[in-house]
Amino acid sequence: MQYAKIQRFSNSAFSFRMPLPPPVSRQLRHRRAIRAEAYEREDGLWDIEACLTDQKPRDVVLASGVRPNGQPIHELWLRITIDRKLNVVDAQASSDWVPYPGLCEATNPAYRALIGLNLFNNFRRESARLLSGTAGCTHLTELCAFLPTAAIQAFAGDVWNTNGGKPPHEAGSGDASPQASDEHSNDKPPFQLGRCHALRFDGEAVRQFYPRWYGHAPRSAERADTASEQTRHAAGNGNGAGTSRLNDSSGNEVQSNSQTEGNHA
Repeated sequence: MQYAKIQRFSNSAFSFRMPLPPPVSRQLRHRRAIRAEAYEREDGLWDIEACLTDQKPRDVVLASGVRPNGQPIHELWLRITIDRKLNVVDAQASSDWVPYPGLCEATNPAYRALIGLNLFNNFRRESARLLSGTAGCTHLTELCAFLPTAAIQAFAGDVWNTNGGKPPHEAGSGDASPQASDEHSNDKPPFQLGRCHALRFDGEAVRQFYPRWYGHAPRSAERADTASEQTRHAAGNGNGAGTSRLNDSSGNEVQSNSQTEGNHA
C-alpha cells in the first residue's frame, strides 16, 4: 500500500510542477544559501546541522578589508543534537567566514543556550528570546528557525509513522519508535494532516492519499476544550494567540506554537 502511494506520487508529481515564470534580463549580485542536514548517530541521538553562506560574484570591500571574488562573506554553521522527543541535548556553533574576523566568532559559545529547549515547544520564539540582537549573531540566530522543520522531515517515516497517529512525543509514549507510533495510529490522523493548506482535511491531497481522513474534523468537545485552554493560557501568561496547549493521549499538556514549528511531512 505504501509503495502504491509512492508510485502514484512519482507518476503524477512532475506533471504538476509550476516553475517560476521566466525572469527579465538580470545579473547575479548576491547568493545566500541555506542548507540543513540530519544525521542519526550511533548512540541513538540525532544531529541537525545547518549552514548559511553569503557570497558575491565580485570582489567586495568590507570594513575589515577586501573580500576577493569566490570567498564567502559568511559561512556559518549551527549543529544541535536532539533525542527522539526533540529535546536539544547539545548545541555547537562555528563561524568559518565572517565580515569581522576575530570578533564575530566570539558569539559562538552563546548558542549553548539552546540546550534544554524542545523543537516542538516554541523553539523559534525561545531561541529568538535568548539569542536575538547583541546576544548572538544575526545569521546564526536565523538558522535556528530552520531547525524544527528539518528535524520533522528527518523523523518522518523513520522515527515517526506518517501514516497515522501523533508523533510519539505528543502521544505520551516514552519510546519514539515507528512501532510505538503504530499503537496510536488507529484513531488519530497522521500528524502532518491539517497543518498546511495542501494537507487540509477537506483538500484534494487528503482525499487522494489519506482517504480515511478526508473531511475529518475534531470532535466538537475537543474543539471547545482546546479553545478554552488557549484562552486560559493566553490570559494567564500573556503569550497571546501564538501559543496554545493541547492534551496528549496520556492527559499531559503539550505546548504548541500556532505557527506549527513542526509542520507537514
